[in-house]
Amino acid sequence: MAKSLCNSPTPLFALILPMLLLNYPLSSNSFSIGVNYGGLADNLPPPAQVAAFLKDRTFIDRVKLFDSNPDMIRAFAGTGIALIITAANSDIPSLSSLPGATSWVANNISPFYPATNISLIAVGNEILATADRNLIAHLVPALRSLSAALSAAGFHQIRVSTPHSLGILSASEPPSSGRFRRGYDRVIFAPMLDFHRKSKTPFVVNPYPYFGYSSRTLNYALFKPNPGFFDPVTRINYTNMFDAQMDAVFSAMSRLGYGDVQIAVGESGWPSAGDPGQVGINVEDAASYNGQLIQHVTSGKGTPLMPNRTFETYVFSLFNEDLKPGPTAERNFGLFRPDFSPVYDVGVLSGGSQGGGPTPAPTVASKWCVAAGGASEAALQSNIDYACSSAGVDCRPIQAGGPCFDPNTAEAHANYAMNAYYQFAGRHVFNCDFGQTGVIVTKDPSYGNCKYDA
Repeated sequence: MAKSLCNSPTPLFALILPMLLLNYPLSSNSFSIGVNYGGLADNLPPPAQVAAFLKDRTFIDRVKLFDSNPDMIRAFAGTGIALIITAANSDIPSLSSLPGATSWVANNISPFYPATNISLIAVGNEILATADRNLIAHLVPALRSLSAALSAAGFHQIRVSTPHSLGILSASEPPSSGRFRRGYDRVIFAPMLDFHRKSKTPFVVNPYPYFGYSSRTLNYALFKPNPGFFDPVTRINYTNMFDAQMDAVFSAMSRLGYGDVQIAVGESGWPSAGDPGQVGINVEDAASYNGQLIQHVTSGKGTPLMPNRTFETYVFSLFNEDLKPGPTAERNFGLFRPDFSPVYDVGVLSGGSQGGGPTPAPTVASKWCVAAGGASEAALQSNIDYACSSAGVDCRPIQAGGPCFDPNTAEAHANYAMNAYYQFAGRHVFNCDFGQTGVIVTKDPSYGNCKYDA
C-alpha cells in the first residue's frame, strides 16, 4: 500500500512529482490484453488455426510476433487482432537509412496492411543486451527512419519501438534509484525517449519478476500477500515486484526528463514447470502470477509512481515451446498447449461469453473466501492490507461504523477483506491463496447487516 510522500523530496523525486500530478487517462471498460506468439516448437498448430482460436475463443486482442514471418502475419488478416511484428536484429543497420527502411516496409508491411491490423513494429529485441556496438549505434536512427518510411507510405497508424530487458538499468532498488546505464543514458536513451515523445509511441520494456526472485521474495514476485519493500526516498511500501520494476524504469526516464512517455510491457510471464528443486515453479504459481498480472495491468490502478495508468501488455507466452534451449522452465511459459487446452486458467477464455473482459472461473454454486483456521494475526493483518490496497476492492464495511466492523477482530475483518478481493479478482482458486492462509467455503459467511459479496 502506498504511504504518504516525504515532505522534502530529493532532486529525483522533485522530477517525479510533476508526473504524478498529470491527468493520465483512466482505463476504459474494455478489456485488452496481449500475448507473445513464438514458434520455437515442432508441434504447434498452423497460424491460421491460432488466429481463429484467439479471435473466437479468447479475450486476447493483441499479439506480438518475434519476426516478420509472412505466413503468421497473413493468418491474422481480417481478425481485427492488433499485431506487433519484429524486424530482425540483423536488419537494424540497413533500417537506419531511409532507403533501407522504405524497402523493408515495402516487403514486410505493404503486402499485408491494412487487412492485417499491424499496430507496431519492434525494431530488434533487447538490443542493448547484445552488447553489439554496431547494432546499438544504429538503433535510434533505425527507429527514426522506419517511422519516416511508414509515414511516407501512408501508414500513419503503425507505431515504432524497440523492446528492452531491465539490463538497461544500472540501478533499480529501491525504485526511486532507477537510472539507465552510464554511457547509454544520454547518448542512446535520451534521443530514443525524445523520439517516443514526439511520435507518441511507447517505450517498451520486458519486466520479469521471475528472473529477480528468491525464496525470500517469492510472494513479493507473485503478487501474493507479503510485508513489502520500503523505498525511503518516496516513502512507498511496494507490495509486488512488478510495480517496483516498472517504477524503476519510470525513475530512470524521469531522471532524463521523459517521465511523460508511455511505457508498454513487451513481455512478462512465469513458467509452469521447471527443473527438480526449483522453488515457485509450478502450475499454481504460474497461474497466480499471470492471473494477477492481467488483472493489475488492465485495472487502471497503475503503479505507485504512475497512478491511474493502464499498460499495453503482452504476456509471455501463448504456447509452451518444446524446442527452446536452456532450462526446463524456458519451454514451459505457455498459457496453452499445442491442442489449445489451457495449461491453467487466467480468465482469457471467452467461452462464448458476450462480456468485455475475463470471465470468472465457472462455479456450480456460490463460493466465498475466508481465513483458514490457525492463521496468525500478523498474517491476517497482512491479508487485510493487501486486499484493501487493491483497486476495486471496497473495505469500507470493516471500517469503524461500517456494518462489518464488529466483531472488531483481525479474523473477522480478514474474512471480509479476503472475500471482497476474491470476488473482485475473478473467483479463481489462486485468488484465495493468500500464502496458504485462505480457504474457499460454500456456506455464506454473512451475518446480520454484514453482507458478503458472492
